[in-house]
Parts: sequence; C-alpha cells; structure tokens
Amino acid sequence: MSDWRPSASLDMIAARARLLHQLRAFFAARNVMEVETPLLAQATVPDANLEVFAVATDGTDVSPYRFLQTSPEFAMKRLLAAGSGDIFQISKAFRKEESGRHHNPEFSLLEWYRVDWDHRMLIREVAELICEVLGRTGWQVWTYRALFQEHLNVDLCDPGIGRLQLLAVAHQRIGDVPPDLDYDAALALLMSHCVEPAISDWGVVFVTEFPISQAALARTMTVDGVAVAARFECYIDGCEVANGYWEQCDVAGLTAQFLADNEQRQQRGLPMRELDQRLLAAQAEGLPECAGVALGVDRLLALQTGVSTLAETLSFDWHRA
Repeated sequence: MSDWRPSASLDMIAARARLLHQLRAFFAARNVMEVETPLLAQATVPDANLEVFAVATDGTDVSPYRFLQTSPEFAMKRLLAAGSGDIFQISKAFRKEESGRHHNPEFSLLEWYRVDWDHRMLIREVAELICEVLGRTGWQVWTYRALFQEHLNVDLCDPGIGRLQLLAVAHQRIGDVPPDLDYDAALALLMSHCVEPAISDWGVVFVTEFPISQAALARTMTVDGVAVAARFECYIDGCEVANGYWEQCDVAGLTAQFLADNEQRQQRGLPMRELDQRLLAAQAEGLPECAGVALGVDRLLALQTGVSTLAETLSFDWHRA
C-alpha cells in the first residue's frame, strides 16, 4: 500500500508540537486550568447543521450508541457547574462531513471558558492569542447585520427581508441555488459564498451580534432595540477559525433552544436527538456566568505555516487514517 506515509511533512509535525506548547503556555500564564473530558458520550448536540458519528455499544450499556463528540462543550460545562473555574482543553473532535480544503471529519479543537466574562471580553483574549501565534498586530469587529449591509446591500432588520428575498439575492449573486433552503440555510450560503470571500484580505475579523435564529447555545440580548445572539465568529483572511458565545446559563432557555434545534431537524427530515439530561441537570444546579469559545487548531496551524490545505497540517488526513 503506497499511502502509508504521513500527509504532513516532518517539519509540519514539529510545527504542530511547537504550536501546542505555545497554546498551553498562553493559558498557563493566565492561570487557566487544562482539563480532559470523554470523546465518547451518551448524548450529542441536536444542532441541525451537525451530523455525528454514532458508535454501537455491546448491548450492556445504558444506550445502544455512544457518540463521538463534535466538541467538548457539554462536558466542560458540567465541570464549570461543578466549580472548576476557568478551564481549557485541546481535544480531538468529530463531525460527519466531507473532507476538503478546510475540513477533516476528525480534527483538533482548542476550547476554553472564562467565568464572569461576556463574549466581548472573550473576543479580546481570542484576538490576543491569534496575534501572538500569527504575529498579527490588530483586528476588526463587525456586526453580522453590518457585513450583510456592506457586501450585499441587505438589511436583515428590514421586516421585508425573509427567506424568499434571501434566495433571490443568492440567485443573483451566486447563480442556481436549492429553492428549498430555509432562512438560516440561505444566510449561511450568502455568508460562505459572498461575505467570507469579500473579507479575505481584511486580516483578523470578528463577526458578532448574530440573528437570534442562529443563537445556538448563546444567550440573546437586545442591541439598539433589536434582539440578537450574544455570539461571535473569528475569521482570519476569510477563513473561519473560532466560534464563541456568551453562554446561555438559564436551563429553561437552553432547553427551549435544544427543542428548537430538534424542531429544525424535523423540518429538514432529520432524526430527532435525545437531549443531554446531564448537561441540563448541571445547568439547573447552576452554570456560572461565563463565555466560551472553540478554535480550530488545524486551521490555526495552516495559517501559521502558510499551507493551503488542512491535510498538510495533519499527520494522517481522513484518506490516510
């Protein structure tokens, strides 16, 4: 078999080791504790945009399946509720999607949580980490709404802008698009095909104040009379590298968001998912006020070393694993 060799060069493997050391030193200097949580768990995310790997158990387990985690978020929040304080983790994560230039179904994720912080405070720390690792000197912060106004001349707060209007814009800017896309899928298409390429030469860009339909596990807040999700994404040269939240700490609010995710799954013809009762119990006990973020280590390494594909950063990519 000819593909036994690594997909990454030995120099890249050494660069990854240096990056991991640099990341750990960053958090050690800030007194953030490193933790480790399970990769296989009894529950998984209900997010309609994420498909997961299910692993069959031997029949004696409480569930016929365990799930490879899409991120360590749920388990880390249980640690926070138990009183861990500020924590970080460098972990493998798994998402059932096609491998490509910026994707591998198995990847490395840096996730951390700061107690008594909001998402705006966390944006600064993410920026400081990125500037230290990549040698950048500044960053920009844009609202989701402002980017759509700037690049698509679309005001998402206009009551006349709905799914059909977004599909019309997508058809005009991109060409033929699936006519059955829902509102959020249309937004995602416009973001990936129009907005992200437009900011590819802007350096480090944080996008914040997402539509509330894209709150995920972030809380919602009101800005200038408009309800928005208290979350952000970080783009570097047009590539998304991080996704952060001012976390939803209210168990009723989190349950409602999970149920909305399952409803969206049902509308898309996807199977419903059981809610993570251990996470909900932890939230009911009391998740502290906090902000958290997940950052793609492989993408950060690609940017640091200047390679064009994720496979070049991995010892063995999906096709050689």
